[in-house]
Amino acid sequence: MPSTRPLIRLLFVGLLSVLAGCSTLKGWFSMDSDDAANQPAPLEDIAQEVDIKKVWSTSVGSGQGKGYNYLAPVIEGQVMYVASNDGLVVALDKNTGKTIWKEDLDRPISGGVGVGSGTLVVGTSDGEVLLLSASDGSVQWTASVHGEVLSAPQTNGQIVLVQSYDGRLQGLSASDGSELWVYGSNVPILTLRGTCTPIIEGRLAIAAFANGKVMALDVKTGAIRWEARAVIAQGRSEIDRIVDIDGHMLLVGNILYAVGYQGRLVALDVSTGRKMWQQDASSYVGLDQGFGNIYVADANGSVVAFHRSGQGVRWEQPALEYRRLSSPKTVKGYVTVADLDGYVHFLSQVDGHFVGRIKVDGDGVRGRMLAEEDILYVYGNGGKLVALRVSGREQ
Repeated sequence: MPSTRPLIRLLFVGLLSVLAGCSTLKGWFSMDSDDAANQPAPLEDIAQEVDIKKVWSTSVGSGQGKGYNYLAPVIEGQVMYVASNDGLVVALDKNTGKTIWKEDLDRPISGGVGVGSGTLVVGTSDGEVLLLSASDGSVQWTASVHGEVLSAPQTNGQIVLVQSYDGRLQGLSASDGSELWVYGSNVPILTLRGTCTPIIEGRLAIAAFANGKVMALDVKTGAIRWEARAVIAQGRSEIDRIVDIDGHMLLVGNILYAVGYQGRLVALDVSTGRKMWQQDASSYVGLDQGFGNIYVADANGSVVAFHRSGQGVRWEQPALEYRRLSSPKTVKGYVTVADLDGYVHFLSQVDGHFVGRIKVDGDGVRGRMLAEEDILYVYGNGGKLVALRVSGREQ
């Protein structure tokens, strides 16, 4: 279990934000200068075994902004869509980085971008959801929801699924933004600042909550189809009992993988919610998979590869301790994580040793990266968006 000391301020501010109606607070994840034991591990020299070349680079507004946002780009066909905290939404050619269109919404975007059926969806820290045309960025409608939106809303063209920081999951009509249904979960006294991005899978709306539960609801009616206790609170103090599931869930075939802070990595049957296996883990940024592994960036900075069959840990790389890692992403036979100083680290999927490193944004990287074929897309905290081509294969 990782040390909780560097998260104490984080959690306390999370409590204040709940009491203040989930308003956005800035600088909540800073470390005290006297927390010497929890300072980011220095980077050791490595042998560069993989060739990493910048294909293109551009800037998108204020990037993640001064709040602790997790804005990530999305790709649909040949187009990449990305939003910045200061309200800019941009469509880019994913191959060249050239701007196709841009729209300034003049709103503090904190959740976005979701894409589907020719539309984009973003959420704001003021509790608004906006649906835009994917072809030109024009706003089709704006709807108010019950709380701050910290993850990307999702849409299948008929419904918009949005999760707010106050524990609610809502289904909105994709045609006009009217509320179709709402589900409210119990929010613990202390929570991490963030929400897990919901998933639309056929008839199911799948979401994870701050109380450690993963739930599937009927996407049209909001009726509960199943619920699973993915993480169980333990310990005496409220800090020890925090079990948020904030990181990106992973759906592979009919298996849903989710990981909670101070909890477990679980594999669930997506049709029934039946727990197939579980392993001790703690993360607030999410998962990826490859080479028969599920990759977790642990809360203490270790990168851990779990056997996808549930048979335990294949390998662990602890050299990035307290470097506030992003969610892992696999590309071209490697697993990557980014850190608070803006470095992207490339690790072997076989044994976890470092094979490469490149610096992308001096303001750091915490948003989820994207990958297609041999290209890794990295969106830095300061707004720098970079496409990297990765060459080389595991030996």
